Amino acid sequence: MLKLRFIEDDKLEAGCDEAGRGCLAGPVFAAAVVLPPDFKNELLNDSKKLSKVNRDALRSLIEKEALAWAVASMTAEEIDEINILNASIYSMHKAVGKLKTEAQRLLIDGNRFKKYKSVEYHTIVKGDEKYMAIAAASVLAKTHRDEYMEKIHSEFPDYDWKNNKGYPTPKHKEAIRLHGITPFHRKTFRMSEQLKISF
Repeated sequence: MLKLRFIEDDKLEAGCDEAGRGCLAGPVFAAAVVLPPDFKNELLNDSKKLSKVNRDALRSLIEKEALAWAVASMTAEEIDEINILNASIYSMHKAVGKLKTEAQRLLIDGNRFKKYKSVEYHTIVKGDEKYMAIAAASVLAKTHRDEYMEKIHSEFPDYDWKNNKGYPTPKHKEAIRLHGITPFHRKTFRMSEQLKISF
């Protein structure tokens, strides 16, 4: 069972997570979520461990019941400019900045972050498996990014983004080999090295 609170006090805790960090194409998305103090859901977990049906159902629930939530992204071009780690962190900053209720403590999935203003923060390895707010953020980041990749799939159907969401699957890598890259691809990723990975 995931924990609701990191510290038992009156501070508003926002969970933060990103999606799309390991992709060859598309933006990196991040979400920030402030859950109510009585929030409970047996299904909520790391978004990667949930089926699409359950992720979509949880997204609707979280967006309805959260005290505040926000999603933000950074483009492939921005990722190329500042690198994927910084883009992941700054997309979290953007999401926190969009919250309608100001967070007083940030719970960050992973072990790397840069301070946002003067807000207290804690990095938590595998936090999306430990805290509800981070798991909720992982669900929103994942579902919003998947939705975006499905929309742009129609522009470049050869790359099969509808199914792989920009990750380096064999079909995606073969499409790059045959057709080259698109404006949505991250040019600073070692594409040549990715293509050497055996199918």
